[in-house]
Order: sequence, then structure tokens, then C-alpha cells
Amino acid sequence: MNQQQEYQNEVQKNQKKDFTHNWVTSSAFLFYLKIACLIAFLFGASYMLSTKRFSKPEVEVQESTLYTPKYK
Repeated sequence: MNQQQEYQNEVQKNQKKDFTHNWVTSSAFLFYLKIACLIAFLFGASYMLSTKRFSKPEVEVQESTLYTPKYK
């Protein structure tokens, strides 16, 4: 009987520490994980927009299509 009681105590200790058996700590952890991922995504998107969006590529334009066209 003593071994059975010891086993039950060990199982109960492990269940208290286990992520899947305690929904209060797991839900809080998942909430903060979602917030951290959202902040990382927004920061990355802002960084990409600020570095890539404002650089204009050099495009060759035919002289005959300019506002004041140049003809040969």
C-alpha cells in the first residue's frame, strides 16, 4: 500500500508541473506567446517596409516618352 501511495504522490507532482495538465498556466503561457509573436511580426514587417519600400529602382525610360520628349 505504501508503494501505491508513493506512486500516486509522484504522479500528482508531475501532473502539477506538466504543461498539459494545468490549463491556467498553459493558457497564460500561450497568451503571452501569441503577444510576443505578434510584436515580432509587426516589428519585422515595419522594418521590411522601411528598408525596401522607399528605395526607388533605376528604370530606363525611352526619351520619346518623357514629359518633354526628345526626338532623334
